[in-house]
Amino acid sequence: MDAHFLGIPELAETPSVAVVIDVMRAFTVAAWVFAQGAEKIVLAESLDDALALRAAHPDWTALKDGPPAPGFDMVNSPGMLRSVNLRGRTVVQKTTAGTVGALAVKDAPLVLCAGFVVAEATARLLRARASDSVTFVVTGEDGQADEDLACAQYIARRATGAATDPAEFLHRAAESRAATELTEGVRQGVHPDDVALCLELDRFPFAMTASPEDSLMVLRPHALPPLTGDALI
Repeated sequence: MDAHFLGIPELAETPSVAVVIDVMRAFTVAAWVFAQGAEKIVLAESLDDALALRAAHPDWTALKDGPPAPGFDMVNSPGMLRSVNLRGRTVVQKTTAGTVGALAVKDAPLVLCAGFVVAEATARLLRARASDSVTFVVTGEDGQADEDLACAQYIARRATGAATDPAEFLHRAAESRAATELTEGVRQGVHPDDVALCLELDRFPFAMTASPEDSLMVLRPHALPPLTGDALI
């Protein structure tokens, strides 16, 4: 597999397969949203679009980065989502980097969104698709966020079936600028457990795929069959 690691500004053409990485915290949050029972996530272009979607669909739930704000039901924090029942709900998500990255590759035939919490499931799906070329979109810090790059590199190695020790990659993420800012309270809308939750490797058994639906970019969980016997790598 030919893996490319690009920041959002470096996306010059539509990839055949895109894996959009946002560890802290968009796609960790997305995985928790599905774990809490949500049916789908609509990735909004802007805060105004998120509010418009929320207003047009009163039964939908909206979340964003930063502190609580009028019109939004939740903030982009996995720690705060653990006690929220989202069964059957549609969630509108707008974040600084993750949703922007997914929308930047919305025309790709296959778009996966990932963090460490769904790393192995994402790698398994890539192995099953046997893609020759995969573009990993490193969303944070214009492609320089080490937590996202570490996760992308880990998934890329696992996608080839190579036995890979996750410790180095998780350590890089734990020492990243984003982790420091979350821990030290530089960012708002943060739960004390957020960093630890973002570093829970393979917490969830599903991958997450995004595709256009009725002019919206929609993220859904993608279940994978259990690993058994020779399928274990």
